[in-house]
Amino acid sequence: MTKQNELNILENFNRARVAVLGDMMLDVYIWGQVNRISPEAPVPVVSVKKRTSCLGGAANVMRNIATLGAHAEGFGVIGSDEAGQQVIAELENAGILPDGVFAVPDRPTTEKRRIMASGQQLLRIDEENISPVPDDIRRKLVNNIIDRIRSGKIDAVIFEDYAKGLLASWMLEEIVLEAKKHKIATALDPKPGGLEPVKGLTFIKPNRLEAFAMAKIQDKNPGVDPVTDPVLHSVASRLLDMWEPEHLLISLASQGMALFSRDKATEVIPTRAREVFDVSGAGDTVTASYTLAIASGADPVTAAEIANRAASVVVAKVGTAPIYYNELKKVCEQEDI
Repeated sequence: MTKQNELNILENFNRARVAVLGDMMLDVYIWGQVNRISPEAPVPVVSVKKRTSCLGGAANVMRNIATLGAHAEGFGVIGSDEAGQQVIAELENAGILPDGVFAVPDRPTTEKRRIMASGQQLLRIDEENISPVPDDIRRKLVNNIIDRIRSGKIDAVIFEDYAKGLLASWMLEEIVLEAKKHKIATALDPKPGGLEPVKGLTFIKPNRLEAFAMAKIQDKNPGVDPVTDPVLHSVASRLLDMWEPEHLLISLASQGMALFSRDKATEVIPTRAREVFDVSGAGDTVTASYTLAIASGADPVTAAEIANRAASVVVAKVGTAPIYYNELKKVCEQEDI
């Protein structure tokens, strides 16, 4: 594998068309300073200086696809509220097609508000409704994506499950079945307990905590070298048996990531991050960049290397931030494999 291999793959990103279906959110940041403790309770008083917001959850994956130069289509639900209108505006500003995003009455847009002071997160407030989305909306979403697959208008589908009530196993099963017929890649970023196993995905990307929870195995030694960690390998084997994906990519925080395949091949990719300020959205970036690399002709190991480099860029940023094509190209040019 050479540096040029990765750069060649990156050059194909602008041809890729990716549909993202999942739980969309609005991430709100309230920035301020703490100069005193409240006399009412032993809590800091934050003097607000500014408010910012950005796309979160599945919408952040869509944004990463777009900022990496590819064509992103959004599929999901929002509320009939101001936050939902802001999500649509942010999608359109990023060049993301929002035709597959439906507003559901009496259901708030999932919104995460983070209170920040001196670059540190003090508190997060979530406003959400995690009850199941009505099946008629789910059916429209599935039909829309299947129509896009059959008409040859997308090259990959990403499922983003944050357990906010949108995804159901039957939805993935129908889309994956159609995608396999047309040789289209499918990816799942899962939430433990959110879905029953769906077989036939191209890859699944949990982090270590999620992988152990999905396999129902206790993680007693998270610091063990992933190359020789027998429990991690047992978890991977169980998930490969349960879900039968072509590949399983487990992100391991400071230890990088491990790629497992159904042919029992294993590849551990050490972390590339030099500075870590905020891991918010890093998993979204990994899912987006790995999927784009696969859709652009990369083999799984090269795709994992590219995703690892992408993650090293976003964890050095504060807040939920995407990676841009030029940033990824620069880190691929500068570092040897």
